[in-house]
Amino acid sequence: MWNLTHDDVEAIAIGAGILGTGGGGNPYIGKLRMQQILKQGHTVQIIQLEELADDALICEVGWMGAPTVGVEKLPNGEESNRVIEALESYVGKTIDAIACSEVGGSNSMAPLEAGALTNKPVVDSDAMGRAFPEMQMSTLFINGVACTPAAMVDEKGNCIVLGKMTDSFALEKFARDLCVQMGCTSLLAPGVMTGAEAKAHSVPRTLTLVKRVGEAVLHARAVKSNFVDAVLNVTGGKEIFAGKMVDVQRRTIAGFARGQLVAEGLGNYRGDYMHIAFQNENLVAWRGSRDSRDEVVACVPDLICMLESDSGEPITTEQLRYGLRVNILAIPCTDKFRTEQALKIVGPAAFGYPDVIYVPLPKTPGQGIE
Repeated sequence: MWNLTHDDVEAIAIGAGILGTGGGGNPYIGKLRMQQILKQGHTVQIIQLEELADDALICEVGWMGAPTVGVEKLPNGEESNRVIEALESYVGKTIDAIACSEVGGSNSMAPLEAGALTNKPVVDSDAMGRAFPEMQMSTLFINGVACTPAAMVDEKGNCIVLGKMTDSFALEKFARDLCVQMGCTSLLAPGVMTGAEAKAHSVPRTLTLVKRVGEAVLHARAVKSNFVDAVLNVTGGKEIFAGKMVDVQRRTIAGFARGQLVAEGLGNYRGDYMHIAFQNENLVAWRGSRDSRDEVVACVPDLICMLESDSGEPITTEQLRYGLRVNILAIPCTDKFRTEQALKIVGPAAFGYPDVIYVPLPKTPGQGIE
């Protein structure tokens, strides 16, 4: 176990922003909130999955909604306490620990904030090893862990408990509709699982991983070395493009930020173009001409990550703009998403791209997302 520090928050925000693949909420806003909580004297203890008792009760905490809204409509600070209290009141038992629903973006901070304010430990794991836009896209729910009861709250004081859903697809549908009514952003605590379930189906050590990624970027800045190499040395994967944005189409639809971008190649990629489709997170990357998609170079469930070329800062989908210079990386996902069962939920066809064939990126043993 380890105790979270102010510097850890800085590193986690960068690393989670990168593994967020464009989504998961703005990591800068989450960082500011978490650092302020630490300044107020709160502490957070991070524990490993192996430290959980099999009969311990754990819930996830994460923000739901459109990232484009999350940068403008800020929380009031009480959501974490209220969502845990609502869940504990419904089940009539105490939650022993809190876990990440997704380690990407600002959602890496949501369980840390909840742990600090409720004085509960946070588990060094999540259910994605990245960010995904929909609730059913979870290593827990894919493997039969119950997604309800679930509690959700907004900044106005509204609180809803969903006691029973037929499956995680139903939870996504009902919770998304409620989230839209809440203003397209809400804090959600889906499901109460046992320690045994968490140990069997979670992606382990992801908070540690994003901290290491962030530390690698910070070190590369300090010594003026290549931050792309620094990230890939921790995560595995490869650079697939470097260039500048020449077109961004983005709309907030049904609680998601949906759209596509086109980047023009620079340096070794001059003369090429890259097209990326996104739904909160980057989904499919094609290499081609200015007006055509010719070759798929990466797709979900592997990670398509975008970094600002001068600083290594992660670029989220709400930050995309004309002229932005970026390096684009493809990083292998957790093996838990590479099964036939999981690919039906998180593969390209699940996002409306049935003609895109998923070809797994090669993984280096002992490196990257487990």
